[in-house]
Amino acid sequence: MTDEGADGAPGDGEEEQFYAEERWQNWLDRVADEDLDPEEEESARLLINLQDDTAIAVAKVLSAHDDGVIDAEAAAEELTRIREIVLSEVDLADEDSLMLIDGVQTSLVPVFYAAEEYVAAGPSTDAEVAEYVRAAADAETENDVDAALGYVVQAGTRVIDDDDLDMDVVDEIEYGLVSEWVNGLDSLQSALANPEVVEDD
Repeated sequence: MTDEGADGAPGDGEEEQFYAEERWQNWLDRVADEDLDPEEEESARLLINLQDDTAIAVAKVLSAHDDGVIDAEAAAEELTRIREIVLSEVDLADEDSLMLIDGVQTSLVPVFYAAEEYVAAGPSTDAEVAEYVRAAADAETENDVDAALGYVVQAGTRVIDDDDLDMDVVDEIEYGLVSEWVNGLDSLQSALANPEVVEDD
């Protein structure tokens, strides 16, 4: 199968390509062209679409793996490839835009790691999604960022396994890395439920 939805065209001779570097660059170009104000609906929507578009690409890889279209090794390679595109250092002249893109990248970190963990080992089974999120928030409070990320990633594997992420749990925790990471998992949950391409033009 060659996926034409994620990047608008088949990959350059590759058997699978779910997200092209060009696509990410198109989003960055749009951000560079806009006078972004996250308080304005149009700007906020652009950033959400950018984040959701990446989550959709991840969801398509997971779906292809679950359906037996690609094996675990190919899925892991594709997830790594997309992660390296999206989480690479961004060159934008406007510092405010750069900060906003950094926020999107931060939110997407656990999306990639949860997907990679799911492909490698399946869903975590020691707790429910909300319990992992609360444990992550506790770890962040104790300045144990690695543990906090680990818990969010475990929560993400359960989201991929079709467990519900109730965003009300975010209201229980202080704003910080964990709340940003959980925002990324919310995008992944939406993408898994409705993997429709977000148009970047």
